[in-house]
Amino acid sequence: MRYNLAELNVGRLVAPTDDPRVKDFMDNLDLINGLGKRMPGFVWMMEGSGEPGTGNTDAKIGDDPLHVSNLTVWRDVESLEKFVWGTVHKKFYERRQEWFEVLGEMHFVMWWVPEGHEPTLAEALERLELRRKNGDSDDAFGWDYLKQAKMHRTHACAPAA
Repeated sequence: MRYNLAELNVGRLVAPTDDPRVKDFMDNLDLINGLGKRMPGFVWMMEGSGEPGTGNTDAKIGDDPLHVSNLTVWRDVESLEKFVWGTVHKKFYERRQEWFEVLGEMHFVMWWVPEGHEPTLAEALERLELRRKNGDSDDAFGWDYLKQAKMHRTHACAPAA
């Protein structure tokens, strides 16, 4: 059986999506997501019913409209790394503290999914909780757990939001 790499990143915006404090983020969200979808190795992205520039309405967590998520699937580690740190995405990643609160807990997880599987947000949140409780494992992990991941060692930003 072949596997793809799923990733979930959650955050809480510092302001509503129409607030000037998150304008740069919201104005470029479709651009960055579109770039990701065109990258070699991109497989799938959770998408919702939001109007362009309003974010993914199905990616909101719980009843808090400021608590949002990004859930994607990639062919392999190298494809995801190239998108995260080898494209303009990195410039937005470096500015995340302008737009997102510091959560005070782990907010990112990756795991392997069977080829063709599109994880649900509920499934992804379970993986995140597993990583929060147990640390890195074969079932839920971060970049350091992946021996084949190299770009994050030299390109990753200091921890923040």
